[in-house]
Amino acid sequence: MISSQIIQTSIDELKAITKVDVCVFDPAGTQVASTIDKIELEKELIIGFVKSPADSQVIGPHHLLKILDEGELLYVLVAVGTSDDVYMVGKIAVSQLRNLVIAYKEKFDRNNFFQNLLMDNLLLVDIYNRAKKLHIETSVPRAVYLIETKLEKDGIVTDLLKGMFSGQAGDHITAVDESGVILIKALDSKTTNEDMMEIAETIVSLLNSEAMLNARVSYGTVVRELKDVSKSYKEAKMALDVGKIFYAEKNVAAYNTLGIGRLIYQLPVNLCRIFIEEIFGDDVLSDLDEETLNTINKFFENNLNVSETSRQLFVHRNTLVYRIEKMQRSTGLDLRNFDDALTFKIALMVVNYMKYLDKQN
Repeated sequence: MISSQIIQTSIDELKAITKVDVCVFDPAGTQVASTIDKIELEKELIIGFVKSPADSQVIGPHHLLKILDEGELLYVLVAVGTSDDVYMVGKIAVSQLRNLVIAYKEKFDRNNFFQNLLMDNLLLVDIYNRAKKLHIETSVPRAVYLIETKLEKDGIVTDLLKGMFSGQAGDHITAVDESGVILIKALDSKTTNEDMMEIAETIVSLLNSEAMLNARVSYGTVVRELKDVSKSYKEAKMALDVGKIFYAEKNVAAYNTLGIGRLIYQLPVNLCRIFIEEIFGDDVLSDLDEETLNTINKFFENNLNVSETSRQLFVHRNTLVYRIEKMQRSTGLDLRNFDDALTFKIALMVVNYMKYLDKQN
């Protein structure tokens, strides 16, 4: 139901145009809004009109009209005056308030619909029936974006996003919990992966510049049907978690770029522990210092190129080779060999995954 302040603003504007005083009552006869200080009409008369089958009634200078929505009585409107135009003004006011009620109800119903859609709480037939009633296109390309900030300051993130993404364009912003804000983005058939990444980066930049918030954004793949929006949402949730574990330095995580991290994320913890113990034994990885880890990561970034890695680390080539051979002696893996390097890379990711789970627990 719309607030009394919205109704008050609406009838104030109507009086400013028509010069006709209007009052609005609920079905119990309690005044909701009015353009005059006091109306000379007893509460019992209003209740009597509510119980009557008539849609309108005239009592002295008071024109009483019912505001209905799908047969349900919402309000009683009273237009005050003796001129011939008063009844017409009352009919206009009824139409205006009814449309307000429908618009606000549709807005609420849309949000409720999308929340249930994301959580897979709707049957397939209900999705299409409710979408038709709410005027939501069912065959539009869409992708779900998750926006997480450490602090959602008084809804400022939601407000900024609503200023950037329009409902008229088919976008919808909602939330299903306190972890972040969800953007269901309508796309066109020509949208590329680069375009989707640009949208995510724009969101990060906007929240940083306008609200001084460090945001992390993830998004799922494009779905063509409304019923598949929950799939994109689940992918976005996974991308957010995987991004935190394996790509913590990045503010944007796309589901289709998660690579092997996505596979590790779905492995059982016991299997991960067995893998680490079988390859490295006890506490080998935990003994690695930060300098050694940085050297290894830079070596991987440069595709196992010793010369380029030593140049970027500002160390002599022989120094880098010594570090690699030292790692080989302690782990049995030669990082200059592709298979050994791949095994070590996966092991590092598995260790990060287990540390994340331990932290969560």
